[in-house]
Amino acid sequence: MNDYYEDLGVSREASPEEIKRAYRKLARTLHPDVNPGEDAEERFKRVSQAYDVLSDETKRRQYDMGGDPYGGAHDGFGAGFSFSDIMEQFFGAQAGGGGRGPRSRRSRGQDGLVGLEVDLATAVFGGQEDLTIDTATACAACDGDGAQPGTGRRTCDTCAGRGEIQQVQRSFLGQVMTSRPCPTCQGFGEVIPSPCHECSGQGRVRSRRTMTVKIPAGVDSGTRIHLSGEGEVGPGGGPAGDLFVELRVADHDTFTRRGDDLHASVPVPMTAAALGVDMSFMTFDGEQEITIKRGTQPGDTIILPGLGVTHLRHEGRGDLIIHVDVRTPTRLDADQEDLLRRLASVRDEEQPDGQLDDVDAGFVGRLRSAFKR
Repeated sequence: MNDYYEDLGVSREASPEEIKRAYRKLARTLHPDVNPGEDAEERFKRVSQAYDVLSDETKRRQYDMGGDPYGGAHDGFGAGFSFSDIMEQFFGAQAGGGGRGPRSRRSRGQDGLVGLEVDLATAVFGGQEDLTIDTATACAACDGDGAQPGTGRRTCDTCAGRGEIQQVQRSFLGQVMTSRPCPTCQGFGEVIPSPCHECSGQGRVRSRRTMTVKIPAGVDSGTRIHLSGEGEVGPGGGPAGDLFVELRVADHDTFTRRGDDLHASVPVPMTAAALGVDMSFMTFDGEQEITIKRGTQPGDTIILPGLGVTHLRHEGRGDLIIHVDVRTPTRLDADQEDLLRRLASVRDEEQPDGQLDDVDAGFVGRLRSAFKR
């Protein structure tokens, strides 16, 4: 087996760009058309084969591991390596007379991405939202055809409908025929003598439309909804792309979301926290009765199971977690201050030492007695 690295004059660590530059340099000097030497043709084949292997990641890996990159079958230029490949490397155009044919004016439209804000209640239960977007829609005047109604299209005179033109170029390899898109029809093979006045021959126009978007229960900020076929209509009245709606859940005055749980804070007076009280709390599911237990401390929580956010991908809902915010009075009149001082005296808390005992069962009774004096 030939040493392909030696044939190209590069190291085994050579980058793809280094391999490509080495091959181009050798091909210019070794091709039989420019080098009539006896061994030039054979060396050119070896260089071409080396480039075919080393420029292909899979073949190069197999060769470096000691295997046959062609699986035992190849010609002088290497499997899958042809003279037209050389031309495309040097000229960036299709070599030879084989044409690709005209391309269609009708193509798929682009996908779109828009943002939509929803409130927290919609995220909890799901719902529907109206979305207004500016996008490309099919031209109603020409029905996407691009030609002014009553006219039509005609075959391009420059390329005779082929969509491409051919030209001969001289190179170090001799005369080479290349193909490129027709400049008159831009490769379509036909022209529109009278373009539609509304869309200028594009078959689509910009317009504003409103659609209703279904919001699944459990969505969160960053969730994307995929609307198939709701994107831009393609050129020439081609099929529409898709539309992706990225959601943002607005902040709520009462509730904060953490995962699928909802958190809220309820203010409770110090006296109510000490004595205990039943109170009403408004949730997304309506008014709920909650119990503030006797001796409730700041930061204690009350959990209402199943009143949080609906799980997006499975059944059920998260919880509603209420954090009790015990409020200590900041302004006291004379009678209120006297009552608290008597309470502090009863509880021997006039000079706290920072080592308060746990609230005991007799505290509530002494508190009631103090207020009755």
